[in-house]
Amino acid sequence: MTSNSNILGLIAGGGQFPFLVAQNAQKKGYQVVAVGFVQDTEPDLQNKVDSFLWLKLGQLNKLIKFFQKNKVNQVTFAGPINKPRALNIRPDFRAAKLLFKLKNKNDDAILRAVARELEQEGFRVVAANNFVPELIALSGQLSKRKPSAKEIQDILFAWPLVKKLGELDIGQCIVVRDQMVVAVESIEGTNATILRAGQLAGKGCVVVKAFKPGQDSRIDIPALGSKTIEVMAQAGATCLAYEAGKSLFFELDRAISLADKNKIAVIGIDEQLLQRLKSLSDGKKNICPLNGKIRDKNSIICLSPISIYLK
Repeated sequence: MTSNSNILGLIAGGGQFPFLVAQNAQKKGYQVVAVGFVQDTEPDLQNKVDSFLWLKLGQLNKLIKFFQKNKVNQVTFAGPINKPRALNIRPDFRAAKLLFKLKNKNDDAILRAVARELEQEGFRVVAANNFVPELIALSGQLSKRKPSAKEIQDILFAWPLVKKLGELDIGQCIVVRDQMVVAVESIEGTNATILRAGQLAGKGCVVVKAFKPGQDSRIDIPALGSKTIEVMAQAGATCLAYEAGKSLFFELDRAISLADKNKIAVIGIDEQLLQRLKSLSDGKKNICPLNGKIRDKNSIICLSPISIYLK
């Protein structure tokens, strides 16, 4: 019989993530009590959990009462909510009070406030990726094709910008080409941002997605998947760089197969790899003007960067 300490409240958005969390939590002995949102959550989720309630965005008090009724002890967030649709939220009195206190109403601010409200009611907020550690994105090159020297320069150019974008709680993704910003993610989401970049700049864009500095990893971390690669191929983007260890990668095998088919380079960046890439451009190495490869400034020989940065 399930003990009260193993009753998980699942706040489910869209996609497959809530299904995977529910399935793995149940395998670990949890009873899963879920709430879903009309037009966001997949309807079949209600058949995969122990208890389920449909909500409209903004029904915070109803959510809390439902979890209390079912003796939920831990709460986790899984799956995205359509951001433009969230503009039409009709908050209940409790949610309205919470929103009124916020200086801004961007993603991280709202989710943190909801998490605090849940904690004040005695729930323990836990990270959804604890239930799906196999989805945590790896570091290093995943695709057959390695990023070119030109694409590496774009990644290094974009990295501090995407971090600043996240610090301002605007978005997690930026698209660049030739060390110029083409598109910045906002309310439209990553896929729409990539498509817009393709329309503006054509083939050859580099997509960079990273964890927001100071973000609460229990409630929202970057997510990628086969759909990301599909959209990149449609937009003509040629390279994807994401923050390793702080992102989730869904349908990885299918995603990499699609990337290889479309000659898209995919690389996970952690701090160690970032520093190694920086060392190639911070005076120790530079780009050969003849063939675009990395060369030593003290040498006239142009060297391939691949063995340097991916070993």
